[in-house]
Amino acid sequence: MLWLMFPTVVVTSLLLTWGLRRYALANSLIDQPNARSSHTIPTPRGGGVAIVLSFLGALIVLFFLGVLPMRSVAALIGAGSFVALNGFWDDHVHLAARWRLLGHFVAAFWALYWVDGLAPFSLFGLNIELGLFGYVIAAFFLVWMLNLYNFMDGIDGIAGVEAISVCAGATLLYWLEGEAPWEPLLLGGAVLGFLWWNYPPAKIFMGDAGSGFLGMTFGIFALQAAWISSNLFFAWLILLGVFIVDATLTLIRRLLRGEKVYEAHRSHAYQFASRHYKRHLPVTLATAIITLGWLLPVAFLVADGKLEGGVGLLIAYTPLFWLALKFQAGGRTDS
Repeated sequence: MLWLMFPTVVVTSLLLTWGLRRYALANSLIDQPNARSSHTIPTPRGGGVAIVLSFLGALIVLFFLGVLPMRSVAALIGAGSFVALNGFWDDHVHLAARWRLLGHFVAAFWALYWVDGLAPFSLFGLNIELGLFGYVIAAFFLVWMLNLYNFMDGIDGIAGVEAISVCAGATLLYWLEGEAPWEPLLLGGAVLGFLWWNYPPAKIFMGDAGSGFLGMTFGIFALQAAWISSNLFFAWLILLGVFIVDATLTLIRRLLRGEKVYEAHRSHAYQFASRHYKRHLPVTLATAIITLGWLLPVAFLVADGKLEGGVGLLIAYTPLFWLALKFQAGGRTDS
């Protein structure tokens, strides 16, 4: 019976995205191409709200069915809703960066209250327990996950394909390790319904409400997993490697050049790659291929205890760093 939730969430998200597209067109919520854009056609935005509503609705149903505990649902709904509202408002009326960031940290500390912060973990054989300082580290982790997902949502379908690939991998890992897979499975279903409209060429964009929500949710998933096992926490970091490596390397290189990192740009590796191939689709599909073909097997070895978490992270990320540098992540652009 519970497995019927998946197709229900997919269809709900698909229909909600259709409605949101009509709303965006009627209210002139359109992304206009500019020198820093990767798209060339004016496109409605804000479709990610469909992901938010369909996934959070599913969480509420599972809570009342006794499948999910209150603390997990409270963390995801509270933080996710706040981030989505923050992003939705920014999509309508541009918010100053400082207010957006304040909202991000408020959402992060709400989530951390319910998930009990950062669990003790093992890294290269060392057992690390950060106590209260772990809350600070975890807050910055959540805020970075939120923002990096927003940064990486820059070409048709890439954020959706990444989310579905990561959710598919995590669902498989949870099932193999004997853990309940409902949260990543249903999030993947919510994104799948949206992706019907966002797949290249996109008919609607996700917007800050959707991308920020996904980043925050994935961060919460990883922190929840850390309380199950340190290995499962590292498995999440590995599965998210394509976005983490590209966004982090780009940020570091731009910081070293003294650039204003909060300003829009088009210097991520995936943006350089899409311009090189003159299409979005090959780059978007490569995200799924790398996640499922390379990162998932390494994540499985870590989750199953056959590979230490830190070692697995290094193995998984090394070729990603090489690939990001090959496509000039954080490099200078003409505009």
